[in-house]
Amino acid sequence: MSKTKPYEVLTMGRIGVDVYPLEIGVPLKDVATFGKFLGGSATNVAVAAARHGRRSAVITRTGEDPFGEFAHDSLVSLGVDDRYVLPVHGLPTPVTFCEIRPPDSFPIWFYRAPKAPDLEINADELDMNAIESAGIFWITATGLSQEPSASAHIAALRARGRRRFTVLDLDYRPTFWPGKDSAHRAVGEVLPLCDVAVGNLEEAEVATGKADPETAGQALLDKGVDLAVVKMGPKGVAAIARNGERAVATPISVDVVNGLGAGDAFGGAFCHGLLQGWPLQKVLDFANAAGAIVASRLECSTAMPTTGEVEELLRRR
Repeated sequence: MSKTKPYEVLTMGRIGVDVYPLEIGVPLKDVATFGKFLGGSATNVAVAAARHGRRSAVITRTGEDPFGEFAHDSLVSLGVDDRYVLPVHGLPTPVTFCEIRPPDSFPIWFYRAPKAPDLEINADELDMNAIESAGIFWITATGLSQEPSASAHIAALRARGRRRFTVLDLDYRPTFWPGKDSAHRAVGEVLPLCDVAVGNLEEAEVATGKADPETAGQALLDKGVDLAVVKMGPKGVAAIARNGERAVATPISVDVVNGLGAGDAFGGAFCHGLLQGWPLQKVLDFANAAGAIVASRLECSTAMPTTGEVEELLRRR
């Protein structure tokens, strides 16, 4: 039972260490210098929300190793509660490498063998009170890809009881799944337990079978959510709500350095806007600008912008 006041943003999912090249445009095999950063989508969203002053925590697992210690230290330094980040004996903390080839090529390699600790979350370990009471509870589809994590996610969603702002990040990474069909089935099972779905166009297509942003967004509503957000890459972001409200955020021009963290920056800023009670258009514009800022920076977690930085970009625009 949680003895703290409710979290404004509580996420559940991946954590790891991003080992990113400090050399731009160089093939990974030729890179000589790297930087080490906290990573993992759900973790990055919690960090991004904390940068906007939100009380945040992440439910995840690390290895019992120095990279796990690094993850704890980084979370604390970035303002995220690490009490639900527990070690798993015998499994290493995941490491992720990428190549940085601006403006639009960022191939990525996940080292999560033999199994990522964040897929070893068990339902009986969860603080259901914290999950139920959080202002926003944010999960990612990756957590549905293996047991016992999948059952733990479903148990968490059922305990929450589809409370407002229960968000599913569609977060499809082919390497984590046997195939698209298994991801489609798993996502379809939990969509009725969530009221918000967020994903890029490929992820929305995996979830719904629809390749067009408009029809994919409507299909997400038909599957049970009240708000569907579809990120369309260079065409911006579209959102459609069950109440008929719609919004489109157009692209923001920046000098792209690394696009890998932009979606997580969007997520944290999106959470902030929802909690502020802003109109959908303002939420989308703010989150879109946050994503653009991170795309102009090298790393992910430590690159997450403050509210002031996002507002300044919107003013300049």
